[in-house]
Amino acid sequence: MTQHHKINYIEIPVKALASSKAFFKQVFGWSFVDYGDDYAAISGAGIDGGLYSSDLQVSTKKGSVLVVLYSEDLAQTQKAIIAAGGSILKPTFDFPGGRRFHFCDVNDNEYAVWSDK
Repeated sequence: MTQHHKINYIEIPVKALASSKAFFKQVFGWSFVDYGDDYAAISGAGIDGGLYSSDLQVSTKKGSVLVVLYSEDLAQTQKAIIAAGGSILKPTFDFPGGRRFHFCDVNDNEYAVWSDK
């Protein structure tokens, strides 16, 4: 539901659209709707968004916004990320309210996963 002044959509740059879609489908169960060769809308991610072809990467070292996902089982999510070709950038650490880790997808974009479990 679209709400006034609420985050409505995110767009993420990816070097290889096909491998990014495969990664997120395998790890998180997302689905996609293709709009040409250079863009795919994301479905099932908790917020609407899209992946677009670009040579750029998302990284907190570059000052990028950090997309943070939730998991009920951090260890299982880490295993799924590695099995799909991603890598763990920052191992799991505690923070007020829970634990989280940062990872890179197959295109070297940085994300985090947190849990209060």
